[in-house]
Amino acid sequence: DTVTGLLLAGIGDIDIHQRPNFLVVDAKTTQEHIEETFDAFTKRKDIAIILINQHVAEIIRGILDEYSAAFPTVLEIPSKDHPYDPSKDSVLKRVQLLFGD
Repeated sequence: DTVTGLLLAGIGDIDIHQRPNFLVVDAKTTQEHIEETFDAFTKRKDIAIILINQHVAEIIRGILDEYSAAFPTVLEIPSKDHPYDPSKDSVLKRVQLLFGD
């Protein structure tokens, strides 16, 4: 549902190399595929922000926790079926470390 909403808002794109700037994750999507897509997105110059549902972020938490580049920025967002848990958000954890919380 998140991807559908963003596509309807006009955020989705397929570049000249036929690579989409989004991934629809469902029960059949493997962890390896999510990891490969995340890695590919972080290397693209046309992507500045990666939005990832928090429950999907949990699947690749190790990679997200190791990711430290400023761009593209990774933001974990809630989905309609999974509420947001700030204690799991890697960006929020970094901010708390920065401010000593």
